[in-house]
This record gives sequence, structure tokens and C-alpha cells, in this order.
Amino acid sequence: MRIKSILTVDDDENDLFICAYTIRKFDPAVQTLKAMNGVDALAVLRNTTPDAIILDINMPVMNGFEFLDHYASEFSVHAPVVAMLTSSHLSADRERAMRYNFVKSYFEKPLTLANLKLMAEILDHDHN
Repeated sequence: MRIKSILTVDDDENDLFICAYTIRKFDPAVQTLKAMNGVDALAVLRNTTPDAIILDINMPVMNGFEFLDHYASEFSVHAPVVAMLTSSHLSADRERAMRYNFVKSYFEKPLTLANLKLMAEILDHDHN
């Protein structure tokens, strides 16, 4: 399965730019959506279901973990891949994120082409 759209949730404009740039390098046809925090991301998801979500942990208003809680309870259909992309090196953060069945991967910033390739492989695996 080809990734058609990705929602990137991060409060840092530079990280959003790097993600968008890397996604364009990976596949220029991928639609990139963005949100600056979990509240904005939930608003985007009420109108569209992307193929994947890339989520930061540390954000104002609603952090990544608060977003995951709301996302799990509010939506019955989840994007197949939520990839945590964070600067956190804490194994406790990784373990907490991976408790959600729709969180499939956990990457440390910055986003790389290898991360996107892995996400595409996960999507392929989930659809077969």
C-alpha cells in the first residue's frame, strides 16, 4: 500500500518543515497535513483520516500522550500507523507510547527516509 497522506503533529515549525521536506523526498505525491498540538490534530482528524500520523510527545495545549488518550476514546477507526517522533530518549516514554495498539513505531528526531520506509512496510503488513 502506498502512503497517500500523513498528519504530522509537532509544535516546532522547524520539525514540521523537516518532516514535510523528508516526506516530499520519500514520495512527492504524499499529502502532508500538519497540526501544532493534540487539540489541533483531533480537529483535523474529525474531517479526514490520513494513512499515518507522526506525533511529537512534548507539546503545549495537549501533549502527545494526552492526544493518544483522546484519539483512542473518541475515534473508533484509527489511522493504521501512529509513529511517535520525539527527542525523548526515555525508555519509559517508548513503553508508554507502544501500549496503544495503533502506535506501531517510535522514532527519535529528525524524521528520516528510513523511518518513512519502515512506516510504509508496516502499512503493507497491516493490509495483508
